Amino acid sequence: MSQVPHHCSMMSGSHAYVTLCEPLAQLKREHGPLREQMDAFAQLAAQIGMDQAKTDWSRQLAELKEKVDAFVRELDPHSEREEGALFPLMANYIGRQVGPIAVMEYEHELAKRNLKTFKEAMEHVKEPVDAERAKEIASYALQAHAVLTDHFTKEEHVLFPMAENMLSAEEKDELSRALRS
Repeated sequence: MSQVPHHCSMMSGSHAYVTLCEPLAQLKREHGPLREQMDAFAQLAAQIGMDQAKTDWSRQLAELKEKVDAFVRELDPHSEREEGALFPLMANYIGRQVGPIAVMEYEHELAKRNLKTFKEAMEHVKEPVDAERAKEIASYALQAHAVLTDHFTKEEHVLFPMAENMLSAEEKDELSRALRS
């Protein structure tokens, strides 16, 4: 894999672009495939329940569940790397109870809660599923998509550049080792 430097947009109040170290660039790169999966399930979720004449949406919901499950299998390890490696290093400087880390952890939790509620609703589906119930179930996937779309943007434009400027070379090496294990 080529080692192309990854640039973030300008940080507020600054005119310098921030080139991310490899472990931060890796976390940022992971967002691309996650976004693709997330956008694909959101596109499907948005269509569910739209045709009021359709009397059973169970097949489309099952397809949505497959897409969401595949996404979660990729999201969980990414979130664990952030929560277990990056966030604790940054918390040494900016704390964890309030501020950016608290927001990021809250958004992780909110997205996971919506995805879990979707999964639980799917476990209790009784066929046929009418348009109203199908839309309600799909809405949890759409809410997770909305939270994570905004969340990824905040990480890419604020959190990762902040970490790049804040963490020492030793901490970046520690982060690199943590991401490999």
